[in-house]
Amino acid sequence: MTHPSWQPWQGKDAPPMWQGSHAPQRWQGDGVPQVWAGQGGAAQVWAGQGSPSMLASHADRERAVDVLRAGYGEGRLEQPEFEKRVGRAYAARTVGELALLVADLPQGPVPHPAPVVSVPGTFLPVRPRTNGKAVGAAVCGGMCLVTFGLTGIPAVVLGHAARAEIRRTGDAGDALALTGLVLGWLSTIGWALILTAMIVAAAASA
Repeated sequence: MTHPSWQPWQGKDAPPMWQGSHAPQRWQGDGVPQVWAGQGGAAQVWAGQGSPSMLASHADRERAVDVLRAGYGEGRLEQPEFEKRVGRAYAARTVGELALLVADLPQGPVPHPAPVVSVPGTFLPVRPRTNGKAVGAAVCGGMCLVTFGLTGIPAVVLGHAARAEIRRTGDAGDALALTGLVLGWLSTIGWALILTAMIVAAAASA
């Protein structure tokens, strides 16, 4: 014998359906009751859009407690207030009560500008310093034309000393030292040739 499915009374004396916080529930199979949303209607989940009078599930309470823990960890709540709110969250009956408990807290990660931290000098890349003698050798070599070769010998001496220090200490400036050496030797050799020619000419004329 079959029984007709139950239907709400549709007559003119039918009592209105209850729409309060204890609205008829639909079982979801996981132990969490959801508010019935009519034929084909989707159940609302607490995410700031559901009805405040909807009964809270265990998952709703845990989400609210997670928000409270985040606020406590960020220093937004003192420990007594945090513990008090957690207790009220676990005792809350509706999602509206949970929403009030976390209304003054961020419900997601709050972006913070990255602090500008100066890098300690220990971790900065080390740039080798330029050897001072190499700079002096290049300057003396460049002045050979102005001084008529008088700075050629200092350029050679400083160039050799600079290259020896660079090989020992790893300083920069090897190119400067080499430039001073080349110009110094050219100037010295040039003046040596001139003096030799003058001596030969003087001996020949005597």
